[in-house]
Amino acid sequence: MRIILFPILFLFLFSSSQELVDTILIDNNESMYDDDKLSAEFFNDRRRAFRALMPENSVAFIFSSPIRNRSNDVDFEYHQDPNMYYLSGYDEPHGVLVVLKDEISINGELTNEILYVQPYDEADAIWNGKRLGVVGGKQQLKVNSVFENSEFKKHNLKLENFKSVHLHHPQNDVRDNTFDKNDLYNLIQQFYAKISTQQENDVDKTEINQWFAFLREVKTAEELVLMRKAISITCDAQIELMKAMKTDMKEYEAEAIVEYVFKKNGAEYPGFPTIMGSGENSCVLHYVSNRKTMKGNNLLVSDVGAEYHGYTADVSRTIPVDGHFSEEEALIYNIVFKAQQAGIAASRAGNRFWEPNIAATTVISQSLIKLGIIKKPIELRRYFMHGTSHYLGLDVHDKGTYGELQPNTVITVEPGIYIPEGSPCDKKWWNIGVRIEDDVLITDGEPEVISDCVPKTITEIEALMKEKSYLSN
Repeated sequence: MRIILFPILFLFLFSSSQELVDTILIDNNESMYDDDKLSAEFFNDRRRAFRALMPENSVAFIFSSPIRNRSNDVDFEYHQDPNMYYLSGYDEPHGVLVVLKDEISINGELTNEILYVQPYDEADAIWNGKRLGVVGGKQQLKVNSVFENSEFKKHNLKLENFKSVHLHHPQNDVRDNTFDKNDLYNLIQQFYAKISTQQENDVDKTEINQWFAFLREVKTAEELVLMRKAISITCDAQIELMKAMKTDMKEYEAEAIVEYVFKKNGAEYPGFPTIMGSGENSCVLHYVSNRKTMKGNNLLVSDVGAEYHGYTADVSRTIPVDGHFSEEEALIYNIVFKAQQAGIAASRAGNRFWEPNIAATTVISQSLIKLGIIKKPIELRRYFMHGTSHYLGLDVHDKGTYGELQPNTVITVEPGIYIPEGSPCDKKWWNIGVRIEDDVLITDGEPEVISDCVPKTITEIEALMKEKSYLSN
């Protein structure tokens, strides 16, 4: 092995050929560590579908996400803009994808798509890892025309000749790196320099998002494979949490169990900050500090989702910390469970997006009236203040049209009841918070609850919590 590597290293060190550098990069690219990522054909197909929605003689610019700063000289781990990723597969910062309805000539060659990428940087690779580079963009992503991002400023795309120009770029935290004249900040400035003042007022930033919503709402077979994987990992984590739960745990210990299972099974990130709310925190919808010591007579709302190759799950379960639901907890839990079943039954192709919410809300309002917690349906929003469903995919709250439900769309169904201390009802209900959430695939027939592998009846949960976790001492 060393004899083979030596001449390659010799050439690498003493050659200034960018082509050679890129060739070595392709042979050793880190993307080869995973063999189940979306294919270049998937991204090509998505660009074709996107182009089909574009009006005649139009051009669209899609920018990458900014690098977001955490503090001082420490940045958050980079995460690509989902729309950029959806059309290109490009997973690095400081890039621009240009999609054209019709072909134009660039450097003497006809093309209807151009990807501008970071150049390969030998010194930066030592610190931050290899970049894809121009050759990687062509060979791995199979985009027709790929250039270093420094070429974006030089290329005259003659935007005045297009009937419409469409733009998507992140609106927040786009910072100017004074040491990089081709960073995202400068690329955006270069875009506006290419158009006249009159054109700037006509640049579309709305219709392009409608195209993304239409396309991303319905998943392809390749996408569903990754979504099933993300959901399966999340289900494993929820099951292990039920087995490992102890009455004196901190909320962050529960968080650690879930996120350990995520990483152990190959998920790159949590798809959103992990929610572990016990006791009074079970009534806080997006509680993420996770610092409280749990008590045995409380419920724990565990709302979590693994992100796998860009696609995220979102599964919630509510469990008793001591392994047993009290009478009051069981009554509220079963209302939410019944409401979820009604919401899932309404999750059928052709139904309006909001019909699962209507079905679940009806069950909850009628049930809370019977318990005397509310007196009339309008008071429901005091205890159930969010919608029952959202789209799921590259974002946890994914893009969609919010029209009729379509086959191969994935939505959540997540009713809840939250009764914080001080609520105008009997004190025995105070600090009971319950949410049950599943990821549901819309089909041509019955909805498929992909996350149904996690128990959610009281009997099933209490039985599972008696089993021993492989994480237990």
